[in-house]
Amino acid sequence: MSRRTLLRGRLRGEPVLRPPWAIDESPFSDACTGCGDCVRACPEAVLVQAAGGLPMFDPRRGECSFCGDCAGACDAQLFRPVEQRPWALRALVGQECLATQGVVCFSCRDACPTAAIRFAPSRTMPVPEVLSDRCTGCGACIAGCPAGALSLSALHEEAIDA
Repeated sequence: MSRRTLLRGRLRGEPVLRPPWAIDESPFSDACTGCGDCVRACPEAVLVQAAGGLPMFDPRRGECSFCGDCAGACDAQLFRPVEQRPWALRALVGQECLATQGVVCFSCRDACPTAAIRFAPSRTMPVPEVLSDRCTGCGACIAGCPAGALSLSALHEEAIDA
């Protein structure tokens, strides 16, 4: 937890989203030198250097295309093979969603490259539903949401493999 997080009264900081294919957090943060090679290699510019210089995925900057350039640029070997699933992240819709407040908005659905967000027909305002089996966690919906109502959350591997 950062001092800033503590001083703002949040007992838990925002979860740090490491680049796709990054190894587990503890060994990653212990071994990463903060050189920035993976950040510079990202053609989508969705990787940034966070506190301490370590790389972080920022979905508000746009969508990860899963090109693998970040993993290929790391001399420290802190990434799993790009043939594996990049990560176990899926989109979550929060209470700030405009559709849940009666405002017509389909921005997340329209931004999603895998059609993982649907609005089921309804007699009232349809609300977004994330189809976990289609969602890659690329972040396109987050960057496209005018209300900032979406986030990425780690799913357990069992839920993904089901």
